[in-house]
Amino acid sequence: MNIVVTMRKAIFHLKKSDPIMRAIIERVGPCLIEFGEPTFHSLAEAIIYQQLNGKAAVTIFKRFTDAAGTPVTPEGILKLSLQQMRAVGLSKQKSSYLLDLAAKTQSGLLNFEKLTDMEEAEVIEHLTQVKGVGVWTAHMFLMFTMRRPDVLPTGDYGIQVAMKKHYRKRKLPKPKDMEKIARPWSPYRSVACWYLWRSMDIKTV
Repeated sequence: MNIVVTMRKAIFHLKKSDPIMRAIIERVGPCLIEFGEPTFHSLAEAIIYQQLNGKAAVTIFKRFTDAAGTPVTPEGILKLSLQQMRAVGLSKQKSSYLLDLAAKTQSGLLNFEKLTDMEEAEVIEHLTQVKGVGVWTAHMFLMFTMRRPDVLPTGDYGIQVAMKKHYRKRKLPKPKDMEKIARPWSPYRSVACWYLWRSMDIKTV
């Protein structure tokens, strides 16, 4: 289905099903989700971006692709020495994650072509074989590269904070509370989460 049509349906559904979400959507404005492609390159990028602020991540990723080539491939990573990876600003730990990703993809253990046919739980299980790829990274991959419309990343701190604020919770909600809040949003929980993230950047909310 056309992404514009899907987005219109999603926003109509979210506004109709949840008055709090409707108010957030009206303040934030149009949904401008930026999608990547469900490729090896995108997952390598996601690993590099973990626990880094935007500017630092962009700089390190640019240096890394200068060394490994773009788009990033398993062969491009495996040709680099640990010293070269450290020289572009990658930690020893992240370097080991990228090498594990490259090795598992090259051996066929990780297969990006099969991902499109998998259910959400299967995608998470498949991606988390890689060192350094946890459930949160798998959720981000599902949302922003595989374009799955109904993902709820219960481990995301930003979503927890936004739910606490907008749904007037005394504490950060636990996963089961988040599932309950998000139930009316289905089958468009990914879009709702994008609005929650954006709502925390807008001073009028």
